[in-house]
Amino acid sequence: MHLRRHLRWHVRTKQLRATTWAAAGALALSLGFAGTAGATGPAPAPGEIVTSAPTSFHPLPGQPTRTRAWHITYGSTTAQGAPDVVSGTVIVPQDGRTGPRPLVTYAVGTVGLADQCAPSAGFPRGTAAEGNLIELLTLRGWAVAVTDYEGLGTPGTHTYTVGRSEGHAVLDAARAAQRLPGTGLAPGGPVGIMGYSQGGQAAGWAAELHDTYAPELDVRGTAAGGVPADLVKAAEYNDGRIGAGLVLMAAIGQDAAFPELDLASYLNDRGRARTAFLKQHCVAAGTAANLFSRISDVTVRNPLQQPDWQRVLHSSDLGTHAPDRPVRLYHGTQDEIVPYDAAALLRAGWCAKGAVVDWKALPQGGHGSSLAAESVPAANWLADRFAGRPAAGNC
Repeated sequence: MHLRRHLRWHVRTKQLRATTWAAAGALALSLGFAGTAGATGPAPAPGEIVTSAPTSFHPLPGQPTRTRAWHITYGSTTAQGAPDVVSGTVIVPQDGRTGPRPLVTYAVGTVGLADQCAPSAGFPRGTAAEGNLIELLTLRGWAVAVTDYEGLGTPGTHTYTVGRSEGHAVLDAARAAQRLPGTGLAPGGPVGIMGYSQGGQAAGWAAELHDTYAPELDVRGTAAGGVPADLVKAAEYNDGRIGAGLVLMAAIGQDAAFPELDLASYLNDRGRARTAFLKQHCVAAGTAANLFSRISDVTVRNPLQQPDWQRVLHSSDLGTHAPDRPVRLYHGTQDEIVPYDAAALLRAGWCAKGAVVDWKALPQGGHGSSLAAESVPAANWLADRFAGRPAAGNC
């Protein structure tokens, strides 16, 4: 399918909601694989396969692809350092290639908090929002591992916007994919990291964590766009605006990772109702239901003004540690959801610490349009890294 058609379909499918769990995902749920709760025996090591089962990958409903896919659950690590189990999907082209192939560990943007929103639930039905962008990677001959993130597709609440948890899940998805029998992948093969929006945050965290958490992975580079590098700034930016629902979703995610925050004590009746709604629906419904709400509409006092909330939110800030591999970072100057200034500061922070950063500001680019415009150039940049071409950066 021609690229423009893919991108047109992408705009349309961003509005589709992922529906039911794949059978393998339901099996993982029935076995109780959520963190260590309900599990028996020792906790899985990071990247260790817990369950695997065949599934299918369809970019759009009914659209076939020349791929094999597996639904997996695998060991990872929470933001507080505890072992947990995360679900995801591994997709491998069936193109006759016999030699080693690159692997992209792909972090999706915001899909919602309910389990039916997980990418692994949408792939078999062709309703995953970024499925057609992922297909463009498989058409290059690359394998793709897509994490569902902590608590999305497995028991528990999705730790939405908790950067360290997301980074762990992204890196461990690559580890798991390289260990999964039948894929033709093997430990030591080249790995790229890619993501936009929430996925850009996750990819950025994976880039920062690589040298200490998963140094054995041969990461060649990270392509991250629309990155919410400072959650406090993002929350203030969206208060009363189009992304207001995402602010409450982020509060739910942070509270899931750090229960001592006690979000419930800050909510009024409207806030409790909206929180319950968000936990049961995907992002399109959640965003519409909370359009232009203010934090004051759903709380009895503003958690953003509390020191413990400030500390926890800033623990997800990016830019405190230089990625040890090149990064392509891009952002629309007119992004209506993720503030451009915070991404520009991220670039400056990484550059000051000696990272190789290829920065691209997209004049007049909005949040969705920047994803559409830069997905192919970002993949081209990764292709150069896989080919062994050095990245000069533009710090």
